[in-house]
Amino acid sequence: MNSWDAGLAGLLVGTMGVSLLANALVLLCLLHSADIRRQAPALFTLNLTCGNLLCTVVNMPLTLAGVVAQRPPAGDRLCRLAAFLDTFLAANSMLSMAALSIDRWVAVVFPLSYRAKMRLRDAALMVAYTWLHALAFPAAALALSWLGFHQLYASCTLCSRRPDERLRFAVFTGAFHALSFLLSFVVLCCTYCKVLQVARFHCKRIDVITMQTLVLLVDIHPSVRERCLEEQKRRRQRATKKISTFIGTFLLCFAPYVITRLVELSSAVPISSHWGVLSKCLAYSKAASDPFVYSLLRQQYRRSCKEILSRVLHRRSLRSSGLSGDSHSQNILPVSE
Repeated sequence: MNSWDAGLAGLLVGTMGVSLLANALVLLCLLHSADIRRQAPALFTLNLTCGNLLCTVVNMPLTLAGVVAQRPPAGDRLCRLAAFLDTFLAANSMLSMAALSIDRWVAVVFPLSYRAKMRLRDAALMVAYTWLHALAFPAAALALSWLGFHQLYASCTLCSRRPDERLRFAVFTGAFHALSFLLSFVVLCCTYCKVLQVARFHCKRIDVITMQTLVLLVDIHPSVRERCLEEQKRRRQRATKKISTFIGTFLLCFAPYVITRLVELSSAVPISSHWGVLSKCLAYSKAASDPFVYSLLRQQYRRSCKEILSRVLHRRSLRSSGLSGDSHSQNILPVSE
């Protein structure tokens, strides 16, 4: 194993560790907080988190074994099962992000009727559609025997070894990425652009009220005026940064792998195996970044994490105090005798 392979293996190990811890923490927050569970986005987050954990404990270790051994990491049946799971989880992850963006769009554009438009039942129907949509392609690939170990990506995924099926497989691969990656990307752009438009409109209204107030308050201290103007600037940038993070991480993680899969269909362009594995690692890194982008940086999840941490520390302090009390009583007993 050369230095490139060692670096890619280290990247995979780091991605697995971060993904496992972060997604497990999101699950703990969902289990701990009833307020989070009562909201419709919790179903989308739960679906995304469970998919990320499944990818972390099944697909990533097999890819790591493929990178290290430079050969199929498992038997043919297990590899086909892992390829089925890989294709399903990739589509499910992309469509779950699109569902979360639709939820944000409804919440921002229709704030007064959000609870009526996005109930838990509606969220469950969206998750059910996501599963059916994501299951359709790996089921078709399984029926056509297009699942197995792909040497370019050192992983069990979509692949075709028969030259006479090259055109059919190219059409299938293009359709899969168009109806998963491209569809989700279009939904993300449309919904978040509308959210950004509404956020900027509200910022302008707040800015007008703030400027009118500053004009009326003649005796206001210059430092207070500067803080108000800085808060205006931060308010304008806050929504743009969040939306750029949502769309940017989606593109950064999935686009290299999708583009590589499409370029691979053209035999005129040779692709390095190191780049193939790196693009797969970038796709896996979405499982490690999703908990922070969609959950752990939000106020509700931060509060839930603090409550979990304080409860764990409180139990430890009670246990340690109980042990010290027991040892103290044992030391006193011989003296009393």
